[in-house]
Amino acid sequence: MDNLSTERLVKDMRAVVVDAEDLLKATASQTGEQVDKVRARAEKSLRVARNRLKEVGETIDDQVHQHPWTTAGIAAGVGLLLGFLLGKR
Repeated sequence: MDNLSTERLVKDMRAVVVDAEDLLKATASQTGEQVDKVRARAEKSLRVARNRLKEVGETIDDQVHQHPWTTAGIAAGVGLLLGFLLGKR
């Protein structure tokens, strides 16, 4: 998986985590055995997702530090492509 795909995945996962946290907060006043089970399962999944996101973030950080010129080249290429595409509008 390339860096851009990994970064996009991390961004998407962060959005899912934030949305799930908001959902848990919004349903906090609801009670019942089934709701409690689902909430507990969701909280556990969120903890796992946060830990994985942290690990992926650390891996990306390590890769960027190990390959700074490659990272700069990719960022420049993406910036050039975006500039070209936005300039055509």
